[in-house]
Amino acid sequence: MKNNSKNDKAGLTGLIHAQSSGKASPQGHIHSEEVGGFVDGPGIRYVVFFAGCPLRCRYCHNPDTWDRKNSKVVSAEDLIERISRSAKFLKKCGGGVTFSGGEPLAQAYYLRTLLRACKEMGLHTAFDTSGFLGHCASQEILDLTDLVLLDIKSFDAGIYRNVTGVDINPTLAFAKRLSDMKKPVWIRFVLVPGLTDDPDNIKGLAKFVGQLSNVALLEVLPFHQMGHIKWKELGIPYTLEHTNPPTEEVMQGVLEIFEKEGLPIQRH
Repeated sequence: MKNNSKNDKAGLTGLIHAQSSGKASPQGHIHSEEVGGFVDGPGIRYVVFFAGCPLRCRYCHNPDTWDRKNSKVVSAEDLIERISRSAKFLKKCGGGVTFSGGEPLAQAYYLRTLLRACKEMGLHTAFDTSGFLGHCASQEILDLTDLVLLDIKSFDAGIYRNVTGVDINPTLAFAKRLSDMKKPVWIRFVLVPGLTDDPDNIKGLAKFVGQLSNVALLEVLPFHQMGHIKWKELGIPYTLEHTNPPTEEVMQGVLEIFEKEGLPIQRH
């Protein structure tokens, strides 16, 4: 058993060195890892949460992933070895690996290395992104990715900047790029009363997404207060403290707007 373990590790090490053109195993900033995720792609997922994000979404439930100072530095070799221990189980369950965050594309080279290794293991791959750093997604990264989880926080440019602090155009451009190459995507939109629920905003997003050719699923996620405690712990002002989740009636009305565009809806 000892020899087999050494051989397995040697194989992983060789794979990493081959991917990085003989350089040492790339290192990345990782916030946390989770085995057994059910909402970040098909089947049961091994989810890796990257640290670092250029957005400052007002409803973010993981503000502790914004800054890399709240992370651990992990070599690609070590992370791939941990993923490999679950590979057989993940494949049996029709799952795979999802790289989330934070923003995975903020560490594009590290992400590419991990994606290549996961594909070598025969695992389904996905990454979750706001699309703001879509220009960092090389063709190789996208070729190694089976599914992109694209969070479109809003459609109206003013509302988008109010929600995230950044411009919407990079996200829309990335969505169109993925559509042109027929790369499967799950679109995610968070419905926040008083913030993203403007009817024209929702209709604009529904029309835009309805014109994309690659949408495998659209999720309308109701706002919740689950991340509020983290904001307090980090000493960050939380502006949505008095905002309630949308009612079932409001959710139903929004879903109907998206359904009119013929989109495959995931109901929560």
